[in-house]
Amino acid sequence: MMFGMGYGYYIVAALAMGLSMFVSGRLKSKFKFYSQMPTSSGLSGKEIAEKMLADSNIHDVQVISTAGQLTDHYNPLNKTVNLSEVVYHERNVAAAAVAAHEVGHAIQHSREYAWLDFRSKVVPAVQFSSRYMQWVILAGFVLLPVINSPVILAIGIAMFAITTLFAFITLPVEYDASNRALAWLDSARITNGEEHEGAKDALKWAARTYLAAALGSLATLVYWILRYQSMVNRN
Repeated sequence: MMFGMGYGYYIVAALAMGLSMFVSGRLKSKFKFYSQMPTSSGLSGKEIAEKMLADSNIHDVQVISTAGQLTDHYNPLNKTVNLSEVVYHERNVAAAAVAAHEVGHAIQHSREYAWLDFRSKVVPAVQFSSRYMQWVILAGFVLLPVINSPVILAIGIAMFAITTLFAFITLPVEYDASNRALAWLDSARITNGEEHEGAKDALKWAARTYLAAALGSLATLVYWILRYQSMVNRN
């Protein structure tokens, strides 16, 4: 993929991809299963999101439908809870869990949750690093024998470290949003008994996709650092 990476990179990448595919597959199967479990409340994802916002005294956030599958997200820039068409219209445990989770992010924003604020501040650096880090790392490998300096490679690794940091900052944000969602679903009696356990299970696997991504990024970062140290010692 990149010149000078070595087989170690492909092994790490394959393991990270395998873990991600496994978790993603489990998530899809869980949501398919819980999409067939209706909620006793009978509310759609849109109605659940709007009720949770109202119960949280948040009146400046709009709930809208967005195309695609598992495309649900909260946009803090225009204060919208974006629900995929299935979640927006359906009346089942999966839709309830996702809708409440995204409103959880809106509540975090409204309450100025520290981890969400921190993640938002890191976003510009992450966007820049994600766009250019692979080219900087490649240049570092190619130019190291020419300029006899690991500085460019070190910069590339530092840029990758920023994206890894972002992946780990995302974890408390996602887990907290799920905890808020589950607490409200229970207190508002949107999900009861087996339904609530289903919502908890669905959100658990959703969170694990972020955990898998973070661990994969960390493993790759460690690989780059070890390669860097090895190359510096040889020079």
